[in-house]
Amino acid sequence: MKVTAYFLLLSGSVSAFAPASLSSKVGASVPSSATVREGSLHATTESDDGISTASSTDDRRRFLQNTAAACLAVFVGSGITSPKMASASGGATAGKYTTIPIAKRRYYGRVQEAVHEFLLMGSAVVKGDMTDPTVQDFFDVSKTVIVEAKRQDVNGQCTKKDSTCKGKEIRDSRYNDMKASMYLLGNAFRINQTKAPDNLPTVQAAKKFIKVMDSMEKRVMKKPSTGDTASQKLYLEALDILDTYLDLVELPPTDSGNYDKEFDTKVGATARIM
Repeated sequence: MKVTAYFLLLSGSVSAFAPASLSSKVGASVPSSATVREGSLHATTESDDGISTASSTDDRRRFLQNTAAACLAVFVGSGITSPKMASASGGATAGKYTTIPIAKRRYYGRVQEAVHEFLLMGSAVVKGDMTDPTVQDFFDVSKTVIVEAKRQDVNGQCTKKDSTCKGKEIRDSRYNDMKASMYLLGNAFRINQTKAPDNLPTVQAAKKFIKVMDSMEKRVMKKPSTGDTASQKLYLEALDILDTYLDLVELPPTDSGNYDKEFDTKVGATARIM
């Protein structure tokens, strides 16, 4: 609507750019004779009364140039060429202006809470005790509530046969949620929509971390022991990869003290870097 109004305004005022001589020549009598000067692009016409006038070619050119300048002024004045409007166009700008901020709000809390619990089991891993609750809980698929139960009533009325309408919560291990959120967050850090996810450095770092931790999970959950040096090495290797990943997704490193507390894993209005 705003642009349409500008064009209506333009159509009403564009005559101001038209040369006065152009309108006066419309409907004029056909000249009786014309002479073209040699070596010149300017033609002159001689009317019946013998008065010589300039050709309308230059007038038309000036009229079109003035009209084009007016159109450009309208577009600039209406803000069509502003960076803010261009940033919402999608395509190559989608990853830079839309995907990353939304992904941070969705996954920063989950990733940071996972890092928090990952670091909590560090002291037990250093001792080689894979039977410690902090280690077992991290990989336990029934330990962590991923999605809370929601009531399923309609306008306060329960339509379920069990008359509770509580719904069911979804549980999984913190590690499985960490894998999913790390991948989804890493996939958002792209400069265009044509690059495959596996070619992104963030996704590559996430998959490398997951590969090492999958090996540790098999050892810890299958036969946990109190002297597992192999799991110690896997944990330290994963820790180095995790720091690389956190840097790529613009989060503080593991030794920054940022992860000494718990994080809210719900989708928030901000990225919640605490």
